[in-house]
Amino acid sequence: MKGWLLNMTEIFNKKEYVRKRQHLRKKMTRAEIFLWSKLKRKQLNGLKFRRQ
Repeated sequence: MKGWLLNMTEIFNKKEYVRKRQHLRKKMTRAEIFLWSKLKRKQLNGLKFRRQ
């Protein structure tokens, strides 16, 4: 399991995409803002979600 986590980190935390991820988070639509307000507080069946 530990090796799997390292691979996921390598895939999703690539430094060349940092600015793109920041831009997408800052420019969310109203629908995305609403969705993430629910997801980040575990309000969807108690599941935990993380943004990119």
